[in-house]
Amino acid sequence: MWKPSTIEEQRANMDPFRLPTWNTAGGSFAYLRVELGDFMAFIAAGNIILEYVIGGAAVGRSWTSYFTALCGRDNADDFRIKTNLANDFNLLDPIAVVILLLTGLVATWSTRVTSLLNWIASFANMAIILFVIIAGLVKAEPSNLTPFFPYGVRGVFSAASVLFFAYLGFDAVATMAEETKNPARDIPIGLMTSMIITTVLYCLMALTLSMMQPYTAIDPNAAFALAFRDRADWKWAQYVISLGALKGMTTVLLVNAVGQARYVTHIARTHMIPPWFAKVSEKTGTPIRATIVMFLASAIVAFFSGLDVLANLLSISTLFIFMLVAVALLVRRYYVTGYTDIKSLRYFQAFLALILLSSGGTAYYWSFFHLGVQLIIGLPMMVGWVMWLPYPSGFYQRLFLLWLYHKQDILRHGVVLLFHGFLLSLF
Repeated sequence: MWKPSTIEEQRANMDPFRLPTWNTAGGSFAYLRVELGDFMAFIAAGNIILEYVIGGAAVGRSWTSYFTALCGRDNADDFRIKTNLANDFNLLDPIAVVILLLTGLVATWSTRVTSLLNWIASFANMAIILFVIIAGLVKAEPSNLTPFFPYGVRGVFSAASVLFFAYLGFDAVATMAEETKNPARDIPIGLMTSMIITTVLYCLMALTLSMMQPYTAIDPNAAFALAFRDRADWKWAQYVISLGALKGMTTVLLVNAVGQARYVTHIARTHMIPPWFAKVSEKTGTPIRATIVMFLASAIVAFFSGLDVLANLLSISTLFIFMLVAVALLVRRYYVTGYTDIKSLRYFQAFLALILLSSGGTAYYWSFFHLGVQLIIGLPMMVGWVMWLPYPSGFYQRLFLLWLYHKQDILRHGVVLLFHGFLLSLF
């Protein structure tokens, strides 16, 4: 069920292949600054910082859910404190705060310590993933795949728009240009290899989970652990999977610490955020200030924000960055400062406006179409264009997926970015 929803993510992840031609740690931010200017780079910086803050918070909340499953509790919210705040913000999570602060302290020691811990944890993670796939398929029931499209094609594309957060790590790989001998060769190889491996594993694990339980019975907080718990003869696997998930999520936090530190340091060096963040410790060789502030922000957000809210915010930010990169690729190809005449520029602007309006119109009328019509429109739009018009199709596809979000999620994203801009204006 996930494979159709990962096609656009794979296409989007091809865009960072262009980034290593800039031998810098700035990744997509540095590329957007060169192609679209400081203003769009400033907006991108806000989204990138939001990505890592929200991403850390989401992983912290998930860490608590699997820790609850490891302790044998039936309710993932047993260790959270219920309050009278608004829905999605009324379950306080002190465990997420603690794990984020501890991980942040480890990340400030040194890059070598973080890398060593990641290597050790990676082998354990792969063993757990293979165990889940093999054991899950042994207990699989193909009848659970019926109905195959319970929410229609629109449901698949809506899920695809949320799944973008699962591919956040690829942009972090692009920030490692300064650590490679030949970034134009090494980073594309690393991106392609990691993308193939992770996408295959994502699809296999999604297929396994979908065949183990009816889709209506899947727990959104600790899906795999609780799926094995419901099997009378496999309850013990709940604890193995929960422990492996905790290891994996801790590794994710450590890896993100490396990527976010490079991004924040590079952004600070451009003075779009206070240069104070760019200070690198002579003792540990890490940007301690940036790391501590980012983890503190993640801990505060994780304390009260629900996982659904965090996942949507994170996915919108990631999708927005990929959309800006697609625009930058179009600008690089069709517009040259000082050479492109006014008439051609107006045609180019009209072309971008046409893509914007058509993607919005398609998303609006999407739910009114029959399944067959959705497939006729959707498959060429998401797959066919890639071969003939890769850059316009990338812009169109990401806009289309953004239009599928609820207005409330888009509004939250806008409010957070405005708040970020207000804070930076104080410096």
